[in-house]
Amino acid sequence: MMPTASLPAAASPEYLTAALRNAGALGAGRVSDVTVMSSRDMLVSHIMRLGLSYDGDAAGAPQSLILKTALAAFAGTLRHAGRHEIAFYTEVAPLMPGDLTPRCFEGHSDPDSGNWHLLLEDLTETHRVATVWPLPPTARQCESIVRALARAHAAWWDDPRLGQSIGTWLEPEATRATMRQFAEHYTRFAEQMGDRLPAERRELYERYIEAGPRLLQRYHSRRDVTIAHGDAHVWNFMLPQAPDRDDVRLFDCDQWRINIGAYDLAYMMALQWYPDRRRLLERPLLDCYHATLLDHGVRGYSRRALDDDYRRGVLWHISKPVWQHAIGLPPLVWWNNLERIFLAVDDLRCRGLLD
Repeated sequence: MMPTASLPAAASPEYLTAALRNAGALGAGRVSDVTVMSSRDMLVSHIMRLGLSYDGDAAGAPQSLILKTALAAFAGTLRHAGRHEIAFYTEVAPLMPGDLTPRCFEGHSDPDSGNWHLLLEDLTETHRVATVWPLPPTARQCESIVRALARAHAAWWDDPRLGQSIGTWLEPEATRATMRQFAEHYTRFAEQMGDRLPAERRELYERYIEAGPRLLQRYHSRRDVTIAHGDAHVWNFMLPQAPDRDDVRLFDCDQWRINIGAYDLAYMMALQWYPDRRRLLERPLLDCYHATLLDHGVRGYSRRALDDDYRRGVLWHISKPVWQHAIGLPPLVWWNNLERIFLAVDDLRCRGLLD
């Protein structure tokens, strides 16, 4: 246990009482005491696990909660991410199968200060992250994760609400503006890398930027699309501790967007795994993903179409290390991603997509 003298306002007994009542999770009782069970900095956020005590009728109320807030170093750079994740939990998740995400009791953001927080279901006693980053999970654990991701994608596959009441389509001018911004970031990135970014990689980046409008045609087709997680590495999934259960939960959904589902898979495998592990699991996991889509109602999306989208996703993710460098993530993250994604590009002959 940790001292509670400097608890944020969102962790006070009075605040939590009101939030839980508004969420329908607390009756006439009230939160009488809050204990910090753990507190840790993640890559761009801060996580507190709060233990709750009650006075009065609190039947069914949670005994603990997760309070997620912005990490101070990224509160300005990523100030939109908190609002975006709140939108996921308050607008998207309630319309999905209930066993795919933690329950959200409250999400709040202050547009003036940029401060935000989420009060989430604490799954510590029933679920866990498969491994400590960067160790990849076992093949069986990866299959469970991919099935959960496919179920989440299937729930929104070509849904008519996409771009209407759920999410926003980026129009061609907006995506062109994003590519121009990326080109500016890349110029600075290349200057700082010097000879650590070889000529053949520089050439690929230049061809990639030039081909941006053509590559984006797949997105602008608005077909075979879904709500993508956007940060779907395997450490953003919680697996059940009970061996006979398969209710994997997605979390850290601050990068969700309307997109091609296979891009999440490319992010998970091609960007995050070294070649031996990726080559061993890539095909079986793509098979698993496609079969799960079909099992959950997706029609007209062939296995070949998935392969094509996956290769496009691998090529698209050469941009990710540059964006990560631009927002100030440490080289431990973006340098390894840079090396892995180029190895995948070569393995899967993704340069041919630029011809």
